[in-house]
Order: sequence, then C-alpha cells, then structure tokens
Amino acid sequence: MELSRSSQREMMDAAVDAEDAVDTGDHPLFARMPSSVSFNKLRKRLLRQVRQAFDDFGMLKGSKRWLVGVSGGKDSYSLLALLMDLKWRGLLPVELIACNLDQGQPNFPKHILPDYLASIGVKHRIEYRDTYSIVKEKVPTGATYCSLCSRLRRGNLYRIAREEGCDALVLGHHREDILETFFMNFFHGGRLASMPAKLLNDEGDLTVLRPLTYAAEDDLAKFAAAMEFPIIPCDLCGSQDGLERNAMKAMLADIERRMPGRKDTMLRALGHVNPSHLLDPNLFDFQSLSPEPKE
Repeated sequence: MELSRSSQREMMDAAVDAEDAVDTGDHPLFARMPSSVSFNKLRKRLLRQVRQAFDDFGMLKGSKRWLVGVSGGKDSYSLLALLMDLKWRGLLPVELIACNLDQGQPNFPKHILPDYLASIGVKHRIEYRDTYSIVKEKVPTGATYCSLCSRLRRGNLYRIAREEGCDALVLGHHREDILETFFMNFFHGGRLASMPAKLLNDEGDLTVLRPLTYAAEDDLAKFAAAMEFPIIPCDLCGSQDGLERNAMKAMLADIERRMPGRKDTMLRALGHVNPSHLLDPNLFDFQSLSPEPKE
C-alpha cells in the first residue's frame, strides 16, 4: 500500500532522529548554531526536504562530484550547509566543491567567501570573470541586468564544472523561485514551464540539480539568520530583479497570506500534470481521440 505524503514525512523525520541518536557530532560549520527546539525542527525539516528531492528526482544516481554554486546569498549558503550536514552524516556519497563566480560587480567584497569557505574547511574555487562589463555594454540604460548576467554566469559555471571533473552543477533555487518562474512564463511567456529540479544541459554532459526545490524561502531566511552566514547583498551592481518577478512574488505572498498552504499546493500541482486536460496537441493525441463506434 502506498504511503501518504504525511506518513512519508513522519518516517523520514524518524530516520533523521535515529541518525542524530548515533551521530558523532556536528560538522564544524554548525559549531555556533542555536540550541533551540525551533531551530532543531527547522534544520530537520530542511534536511528532510532536501533528501525528499534527492529521492523524487534521482539526484544521486551516477553522481560522484558536484560543483555547488555559492553566490554569498542566504539560499546558496543554506544549500551548502545542508549538503555538508548530510555528507557529514554519511548520507551524501558525493564530493562537494563550492564555487563562487566573481563577476566584477562594483564594490564586491572579494575576501568574504574565500575566507568563510576556508574557515569551515570546504574545498572551493573562486573564479574571476568580468561579465559585469559585458552586461553594462549590452543592456540598454534603465533595464535590469539580471537575465543576461544569469546566462553568462551559468555558462561560466558549466565550464568550471567540466574543468573540475564534476558531473553536476548544484544551485540554490527554492520553492518560491520555482513558483515565480512558472507564473512569469504563464502570464508573460504564454507557456507552462518552470525551473525543473533536475535538468540535463544542452550538451548532455552535466546535470543541473536544485535540492532546495521543496524548501520555503522563509525557512531558508530563518536558517541563514540563525547560522549567521556572512551575507553578500545581491544589489551591488545597482540592478535588481525585474518588475515582473517582483509582481509574481507579491502575488504569491498575498495568496499565501489569504489562503495559507497554497504555495505547497501549487508546487504539488507542478508534479501532477494531466496532458489530456490541457491544450497541447504535442503532449496528447487529440486528433485520434474519438468515441468507440456504436454497434
């Protein structure tokens, strides 16, 4: 008999509790973590959600070495910490390499990430590529830089992953990122698409993984604040994400405020698609659909 989602969560929580009972201690990264019950619950919830994403999307199949993108924001710091936590427990048999791409933004504090990563004993690579100048040259005055900046960053991360012998690039996109992207495509792109939890790149030699697919942005913000990560602001270049994404974020926040739990419901909907009840003839053969002839 198939277990309900709540039963699966309870079993996974019990497994984490059992692992804690025989744990030899925490990774040095967690040396100053809060000892409160609320933080312990938060940490366990995020760990459970990451492991659920591993299982649901086969993220560990064939994986040996991951390049973990670390921007200096709350999401990527939290991603790295949770992956290291699982690896410390013996639950992630993958080598991790943290990578930050310094894109030449004005006033970028170059010392923060290498100093922090070295202090917690994480293998890392800091790469300098002045993509900021390219973006400034290509993007019209007054427009946001984020889209082109992101594409240039992704291309460089693919290159670095290959140079480091990695089979996957791991990114810190979370539940809200996925939902916002879906609604941006829905309202402005005229298509049903979002950020997949697992993606094969165009060349077919790397996967892109998003282990925080089920994690809520609010939970990651609380986790990052409690862990006192040295956050680097995302607006150093003077540009912030476009008005369209901000509108989607505000819309989703308003829906969640009026109807708590809707974000989780919408995320589940992205995993339960019925092509015959949509309008895409490429996904469902409507042409051959006809009633059986009457005798």
